Parts: sequence; C-alpha cells; structure tokens
Amino acid sequence: MKVNKKSALAISAFIAGGALVLSGCASGGGDDSGSNDENADTTPITVWVDIERKPALEDVAASFTEETGVEVKLVTKDFATVDQDFISQVPTGKGPDVIVSPHDKLGAYVSAGVVAPLELGDVADGFAEAAVQAMTYDGKVYGVPYSIENVALVRNADLVSEPVETFDEVIANGKAAGTEYPFLVGLSPEQGDPYHLYPLQTSFGSQVFAQSADGSYDPSQLVLGDAAGVEFATALKQWGAEGILNANIDGDKAREFFVAGKSPYYLTGPWNIPAISEAGINYAIDPLPSAGGEEARPFVGVNGFFLSSKSENSLAATDFIVNYLSTEDAQLSLFEVGGRPPALISAYESAAASDPDVEAFGKIGQTGAPMPAIPEMGAVWSDWGNAELQLIKGEGEPAQVWETAATNIQSKIG
Repeated sequence: MKVNKKSALAISAFIAGGALVLSGCASGGGDDSGSNDENADTTPITVWVDIERKPALEDVAASFTEETGVEVKLVTKDFATVDQDFISQVPTGKGPDVIVSPHDKLGAYVSAGVVAPLELGDVADGFAEAAVQAMTYDGKVYGVPYSIENVALVRNADLVSEPVETFDEVIANGKAAGTEYPFLVGLSPEQGDPYHLYPLQTSFGSQVFAQSADGSYDPSQLVLGDAAGVEFATALKQWGAEGILNANIDGDKAREFFVAGKSPYYLTGPWNIPAISEAGINYAIDPLPSAGGEEARPFVGVNGFFLSSKSENSLAATDFIVNYLSTEDAQLSLFEVGGRPPALISAYESAAASDPDVEAFGKIGQTGAPMPAIPEMGAVWSDWGNAELQLIKGEGEPAQVWETAATNIQSKIG
C-alpha cells in the first residue's frame, strides 16, 4: 500500500505541535524506515465500525499493522446508537480512536468535543469537493470521506425514451405517457419530505442556511424564507393542485406504483434500485431536472472516518485514517460492501466504469449540497416539512406559509 509520506509528516507535526515527527511512514514500495523506529508508539488503535463494513477494513488494517507495528482493533457497534455511545464514552477514555460515521453527526461531535481536526494536505485533492465539504465544520476538516449518497431521477425507459433537462419537461412527458401518475416521489403524509424535494428547491436558488466558501453552513444565516424560497413555495402549491405532488403517496407507495408501471418518473435514491431492477423495469437514472432555472442540487450524505479527541495514539490513528483509508483499494473495498459511490474520485471512476447506476448517482452527488451537520438543523425539519405539506395540500398562501415557517425556525434557533 502506497503511503503519502509528505502528508504523514504534515499530520504528525500538526498534531504534536512540532514536538514529534512521523518520519519514515512505511509504504508498500519497500521503504520500511517507519517500521524500525524504536521510539514509535505502538499502542493499539480501536476502530468502531458497523458489521457490514468490518470485512472491508480487515485487509487495510492488517497492512497497517504489518507496516507500522500498530495493531488495529475493529470493534463492531450498533450504528443506531453509536453516535450517542461515542459522545458519552470518549470523555471517559473508553471510546475508540476512530469512528465510522455519517457526516451529519459531525456538528454534535464537535459540540461535545469528542473529535479532533485532521490535516489532509494533498490527500484532500483526490476527493469530490462535496465530500470534503461534508467533513468540514467551522472551517476545519474533521474526517476522511469514503462514500456519497443522494437521490436522482429514475425513468422508466419503456414509457419515456430520452432524458430531459427541466421539470416542466418531466411533467409534460409524464402526462403524455398516459400513466396514472406523471411523477412520483415519496412524501410523509404527516411531515412532507424536505430531503427528497430539496433538489427542486435548490433549482430555484433556495437553500436553508448560507454556506461559506469552504462549504461550512452558517447557523446565524437562515436563508430559507428568502424570495427564492417563496418562489419554490409557490411552485409547490401549483404542483399539488395539478396532482404532480401527492401528499398521500408515501415512500412505500411511490416505489410500489413505479414498479407497477404507474409512472414514468420516480425521484428516489439508490436504496430503491434493487427493487426496481428485480421487478424487471427497463430503467435509466437521469440527472436531476431544474424546476427554477438553476442547477438542481440534492442533499448528499457522506460517510467517513473521524479521529477521537481522546485517542491514546493519535499519530497512528491519524496515519491510518489519512494515509490508509484514503487509498483507492480501501475505498473500493468499502464500495463493494456498501454499494454507494466512493468519495475518492479515482475509486469512483473505477466503480463507475462497470456500473452505470454508480456512475449516474455519483456524478450527481459530486456536485450536491452536503446535508448541514450543524446542531441547528434539528430545529428546521418539522416546520419546513409541514409548510411543504400544507402547500401541496393547497392550504394557505405560499408567501405567508413559507415565511411563517422560517420565522418559527428562527425562533427555535434563537
């Protein structure tokens, strides 16, 4: 395994404040000077990982141990509760050195003081920009990404033969197809679904929080209720009145109806592709159409590796995260067990070469908008979704409904 020694040196100096230097980090090229460093800390490092991804990390962990002399303990955890376990155990010294986690937990980790920033150096250049942005919080990078997940527009190619660029064309084709539904997207009858509708919203230029140049979200700038948001709200009411969006069609029904051939279009993520494929649907995955004239950018969820702020061997843990888990081999191993497009561009290109679904979803995700990881995001979903649902049902004036939701959210944030 090739190790970026320049990056390793920079990381070591960053963490140790110049007191220690991770010199001679070993590589598969035969330079094993790091392995012979009698002063190197060989304290084992522990990685919390879910049971699905553990097999993908075994080979890279073994290589790391062979080349550095540091044992990597892979501990499987229940990922339904792992974030809370991490937050509660790290301060007591019982937590891991490294955790595998979705990026939207990062804000809570930083607030609790349980993760440490990383210096990626040149390694960052190999990743999709959206993936690095997702690992960034308040101007600092905290993790190495390995996968990207997002929605796309799935088309029944037997009903509509070619992709289109605008949502108006999608609606027109959907109506011309003569199916029961011109377009499908799963919505919660109680809370709407801002996540799935977000690409349509961004195509109007509407966001939730303002973003800085490095992709970080500014919790002091809630922009949901601006003029672009109101324009999107107006479209929601129109689409509801026309039957394009249906508040009574939830995620299960949307999948069922598309598989039954009741619509040529389905806005969904890769998690529903197996069911579509198994049903024998001749499908294609299209770029997200623009409804408002600007680029339709979906939320992207990014999974990555984070360093504990209380790691007992932070130099080795950082080396493992930055130099071993960022390689093409490691990222492809994780792709093979998870099925999501790799965050590393070279790994994504390798995976996409033999899988058109990965290519399609990954291309969209690379320019998507990372899900805000700031704690303030927790105050957004309910009012936001309820406003969407109200408009789709035809209730209220768009500007008033939308601006009221933004005002309520701002009050909760404080």
